[in-house]
Amino acid sequence: MESLHTKSALVTRTQGAGLEIVFLHGWGMNSGAFTSFIPYLSDNFTITTIDLPGFGENADHLPSPYTVETLANALVDVLPERCVLVGWSLGGLVAQKLALMAPEKLAGLITIASTPRFIAGPGWPGIAADLLKMFEAQLEKNYQKTLERFLAIQAMGSETAKQDIKAIREHVTQFPDPAEEALKKGLRILSTEDIRQEVGRIAVPTLRIYGRLDSLVPTSGIDNICELQPQADTVVLPHASHAPFISHPQQTADIIFSFVANVQRQKAS
Repeated sequence: MESLHTKSALVTRTQGAGLEIVFLHGWGMNSGAFTSFIPYLSDNFTITTIDLPGFGENADHLPSPYTVETLANALVDVLPERCVLVGWSLGGLVAQKLALMAPEKLAGLITIASTPRFIAGPGWPGIAADLLKMFEAQLEKNYQKTLERFLAIQAMGSETAKQDIKAIREHVTQFPDPAEEALKKGLRILSTEDIRQEVGRIAVPTLRIYGRLDSLVPTSGIDNICELQPQADTVVLPHASHAPFISHPQQTADIIFSFVANVQRQKAS
């Protein structure tokens, strides 16, 4: 059974029992993105989902300035103690920052289709700057249309792309719309934030999950990320795109389950 909590003005949702796993969603989304995935884990774990400030049920909570650091700061107090933090896409950037800022709160860190720097640059594969500029321009005119295009790019390459988009859209639209400011500043984070020099200092056990068909976090950049954080484990799902927990939920759940079991074993030894 799901329960709703409000702490420090942020709303969190919790269900299941066992070790705490917390999920953070990506840009333009909310916790609804994880609705169909949670049942794969909630028999074995306590699952908490938190809408990033400015999104979903936390749309009215806008830190200023709106940066990865202020987002992480806003979330620290609502994280359960010694949880495994899972961040998807933009949420993965915030999760990495939290692992650096408050390692004592985390038992482990999992990023899904995420990176320490999203935008492409010299020697660094990523999202083309022109694409993000286009999204920024479109956002001024029509949020819903921009979101639809972003969803299409996220699912691109997946054999179940149409179903994936439909599933995410159905669940996400059951939550309040995001704040316009959060959408704009969230895109700005994707185009400017760079924590590559910091991720090597992440001390908590880390797992990075990627989709081989992901066009937003291309697999050609995985080696670069491994060099920056060689102690992290890496798994690439061969047939998945940017949302492997939607297209390949059982496979993704099994990978998370295995990682968490290892973290618990290490803790016990």
